Amino acid sequence: MKLLKKLFKWIVILFGLLIIVLYITDTDYLIKAVRTIYLQGYTTAYLEDYKKFDNQVVENGTPKPWPNHKDYDSVKETERLNQINDANGTIAYVIIKNDSIWFENYYDGFGEDSQSNSFSMAKSYVSGLMGKAIQEGFIKSLDQPVSDFLPTFNKGLAAKMTVGDLSSMASGTNWDEAYYSPLSITTRAYFDDNLEKVMLGLKVVEEPGQKFKYASGDTQMLAMVIEKATGKKMYDYLAESFWKPLGSENPTLWQVDSKEHDLVKAYCCIASNAKDFARFGKL
Repeated sequence: MKLLKKLFKWIVILFGLLIIVLYITDTDYLIKAVRTIYLQGYTTAYLEDYKKFDNQVVENGTPKPWPNHKDYDSVKETERLNQINDANGTIAYVIIKNDSIWFENYYDGFGEDSQSNSFSMAKSYVSGLMGKAIQEGFIKSLDQPVSDFLPTFNKGLAAKMTVGDLSSMASGTNWDEAYYSPLSITTRAYFDDNLEKVMLGLKVVEEPGQKFKYASGDTQMLAMVIEKATGKKMYDYLAESFWKPLGSENPTLWQVDSKEHDLVKAYCCIASNAKDFARFGKL
């Protein structure tokens, strides 16, 4: 019994030291990663992880339900399609034909109004909001320097980085798109409580505008530019620009880094359903 008590005591001490080290080395975001992902049985982001994070509501307006096609649900999934959906963990499968629902089905306890993580589909909404901001005169053009909105990037190669470079993922930053490395900036950005601080720590290490490199950080920085340009939060700008006008049937959620800093995870993390997501595709 004494041995067990001593062992437990040392485990508590070592755990406490680990927590202290994480805070000293500014890697305490890993605590949230363990709590929200690994202790839930996952190794990376998952469809319903939005429930474990802070979110802001994207309000909907007057719902405009999709009409059903005259041949609505007149066929069944093939065995091959069932196998694909099962292998991919599909939760919603919807086919839209001529602006009406031709077929739909839902799986694993999800329904037509169930919310799930958009992952990188969110990037398309950010690009759309950039276009809206240009159309409304908040941003002059794709050639406007990022430093006009984020003065941190006003020296050296960074001063050459434009809004268009961010939208085409050609910023030249040192962003590392590594999903499974606990120490990558991608992981830090997903779990850190102060996402703006993380983003402003990026360095432009290559000539902007010269080559494409998939980087979620470019979309995140673009969202920060849009917020500075418009003076509006991204979740509000999405609601007024697209979510309400498109007649979405449900309000949705957009993950933020924390209630305190209130910056959306722009490269991912809009929680909605297949039919409301599809409205942007129709547009």
